[in-house]
Amino acid sequence: MPRSPAPLVVLALAAPLALASRPARDPEARRDDARRAEAVVEGLVGRDEPGLALLVRRGGRTVLARGRGLRDLRSRAAIDARTGFRLASVTKAFTATAVMLLVRDGRISYDTPLSEAFPSFPAYGRGITIRHLLTHTSGLPDYEELMAAAEKAGAPPWTKERQIRDEEVLGLLRGAKAGRFAPGASWAYSNSGYVLLGLVVARVSGRPFGEFLESSVFRPLGMDRTLAYEAGRNEVPARAYGHEREGGALRERDQSATSATLGDGGVYSSLEDLAKWDEALRTSVLLSPGAAKPAFEPVTLADGTLPRWPAGAAGGDNLAPGERVAYGFGWFLDPWRGRRRTWHHGETSGFRAAIERFPDEDLTVVVLANRGDLDTKKIALDVADALLPVPHEKGHP
Repeated sequence: MPRSPAPLVVLALAAPLALASRPARDPEARRDDARRAEAVVEGLVGRDEPGLALLVRRGGRTVLARGRGLRDLRSRAAIDARTGFRLASVTKAFTATAVMLLVRDGRISYDTPLSEAFPSFPAYGRGITIRHLLTHTSGLPDYEELMAAAEKAGAPPWTKERQIRDEEVLGLLRGAKAGRFAPGASWAYSNSGYVLLGLVVARVSGRPFGEFLESSVFRPLGMDRTLAYEAGRNEVPARAYGHEREGGALRERDQSATSATLGDGGVYSSLEDLAKWDEALRTSVLLSPGAAKPAFEPVTLADGTLPRWPAGAAGGDNLAPGERVAYGFGWFLDPWRGRRRTWHHGETSGFRAAIERFPDEDLTVVVLANRGDLDTKKIALDVADALLPVPHEKGHP
């Protein structure tokens, strides 16, 4: 699944005054929201095992920001609103924002060809643009499949101790002979594309990707516990370590061979900081409504049709084979039970993450877990369901 699979949030972003004019929920209503949300996660994790953190925001206020369980089984420190979790593919919204800031400042455009950023990129990449990378319509090969092919051909294997880096991903893509499809002709979730976007940000800005995020996104928003993690270069404050269930027990499995790539899934953050991120999206702090608009417009293919998830078996990065998919820049835009929605979720070794935003209801739910056996997307939607009863519409039970 993604580490990390009409516009949604853009109307909310374009009209912060309208949001502000909505009647504020009284304290008792907020307490009731918190109780309903807490009831959803009650009993999901034990007090003495790795767990989860839940954020609920409504009407621009944090209703609930609470952890359950432990950051790790060594220190046995409790998870709280300041615990740092790996976001996996929820990172992609930050990567897209970095690109949009460079576009706003005139340093790059969405139509800039990949060959301009990487002049030695092979012929199959001709026609790929920054927009294709942002919307998963580039047709780039999957870098994990290229890793497997390289290892089969005799290359030294990548491991959690010898992790693949962004420049190595670029090298594998340069060595490929063909893409999955012509740019813009189809849609396939692409971690390769977002790794390249991280490298594009670094090359255009002249600064490492993590430094650009720090100076241009995290610091302006006061997200002082959020970072693009690079082992040996920085440390995650109050870090949660990932766990997987093996043989009936949860064991620390915090890193994998792909844990060092950045643009596709390398950011760590906390509930406290993600509340600031949500408010920035809600009130257009970093980007004006006009500059942010493309992020929340579903991509269409070159022939004008709406994209679908690739055909084939479900699994991995193909969540709904053959079904329609709506994706902007770093956000899925598919509605849920008739409600407009922006969302993303992520999965990597030992971690699961989900963010669900409902702009018309001014509701955001974030669930972060440092264990791989929790379905954070389902939990987040269950919380939303508890707070937003399903409309009595045809087709909805």
